[in-house]
Amino acid sequence: MTTTFDGYGPDAPLDLGAVPDAAWAGIVARLKDGSMDDFADAAARVGHCSAPVRLHGSSETWDTTTGESLGRFSSDDQPLGVLHVPCGNRRADVCPACSRLYARDTFEVIRTGAVGGKTVPASVSGAPLVFVTLTAPSFGHVHSARKDGGRCRPGRSSLCGHGKPTRCDAVHPADDPTAGAPLCPDCYDHTSAVVWQWWAPELWRRFTIRLRRDLATTLGLPASRLGDVASVQFAKVAEYQNRGLVHFHALIRLDGPDGPGSPAPIDGHDLTELVRRAAQAVRFDAPPVDRWDSPRTLRFGSQIDTRTVRSGAVAGSDLTAEAVAGYLAKYSTKSASAGPGGQAHLGRMVRTCRALAWRAAHACRTNQWQPEDQTVCTCGTCIDGPYRLLGKWARTLGFRGHFSTRSRRYSVTLGALRRARRRFQRLRATDPERLDTADLEARLLADGTETTLVVGQWTFIAAGWDNPGDKALADAAAARAREYAQWKAGNGRA
Repeated sequence: MTTTFDGYGPDAPLDLGAVPDAAWAGIVARLKDGSMDDFADAAARVGHCSAPVRLHGSSETWDTTTGESLGRFSSDDQPLGVLHVPCGNRRADVCPACSRLYARDTFEVIRTGAVGGKTVPASVSGAPLVFVTLTAPSFGHVHSARKDGGRCRPGRSSLCGHGKPTRCDAVHPADDPTAGAPLCPDCYDHTSAVVWQWWAPELWRRFTIRLRRDLATTLGLPASRLGDVASVQFAKVAEYQNRGLVHFHALIRLDGPDGPGSPAPIDGHDLTELVRRAAQAVRFDAPPVDRWDSPRTLRFGSQIDTRTVRSGAVAGSDLTAEAVAGYLAKYSTKSASAGPGGQAHLGRMVRTCRALAWRAAHACRTNQWQPEDQTVCTCGTCIDGPYRLLGKWARTLGFRGHFSTRSRRYSVTLGALRRARRRFQRLRATDPERLDTADLEARLLADGTETTLVVGQWTFIAAGWDNPGDKALADAAAARAREYAQWKAGNGRA
């Protein structure tokens, strides 16, 4: 165990080994004109965001109770003469700094719902808790990087209808770019995969309804009276797999009728069985895209994993609530990405999204339509089709849901955590003496009405830093901050 972080101190350089040649000109220019200190200050204020939003303008803060002006803020007084605002992107491959903050907030949302804290009563730490993973079904054989180090797809050697082999004896490492790519792109049902992805949030909604109905049946009650004896609460994240489809990971907690932490009517083992049965039983009949398409019955994949985290007052498995919260927070920042072998597959899913959106917008076409004819809709109602917006979600491969969600009474919200962060920054700037108080967390997370009003006029300048050198320095500083956080965690430091 080391006692000093290697990257600490003014003489510890940032790792700039991966900086592209084009970025060095911007770094050298900062050193020459003496603006490096201002840049470092601006970058620190946005948490070393990779692509902050640049704004110009001013604002004034007023006390709503007295009508008194509390202060004026102007971008002219900021480092570099511009206000930089973090981009807030949750994707780690877009902005490592902002995605890390998003993951930390998501971790707190999930953790507090499992063990309490931040306005959530500590009594929830005794409630039954289940960890569930709901997968997407198979739409064709894909290359797999197996955790046990086994071969990709062993079996009898044969050819598909397109002349491609149906087996693969290779052992793909975890970072193999071909993992997730179909063995035969023409056999893979890209259309059904996109349709499933589009309706995945609906499948989850129906799963929660089915779980509550099955719980009511187990308790001998009509579904309408379940709230008299129990309440099902959850936190869920969506994780992209290499094949471009999402899996849902969720923590499901069972409370009694008196809110979070009140005694539940069944234990965690019974809840786990109810979750498994509901996931296996849920179905949704997706409407066809157009008259040439067929309806589909959608479901979750067969690889449904349910684990009892807590049966009641004690842990029910080797999983801990904190560990599961860490897993889910990590999944929430993952995006759909692949190496060269999988890019063609993901690209085809993008094209399928756009093609299905066009088909939905022209569903009334006849068999005499021409591909270049963009005015074949004659009914005027195709625009109301359920798939008409698929093209706008092509970048997410058809997934239109939130990447992290929670039920209403599960825990603290992301909005409350962000509001508390803003209050803390404002309090530190205006009244630092009040920071060292026992009730600081309660005051920051209070739901009371704000007593200040901010009135401002801002103009958007651009998104991103002034030059590639600034971005390279911000990314390097963010990487150093992550290394320091990992070092603290590994050395048992708060």
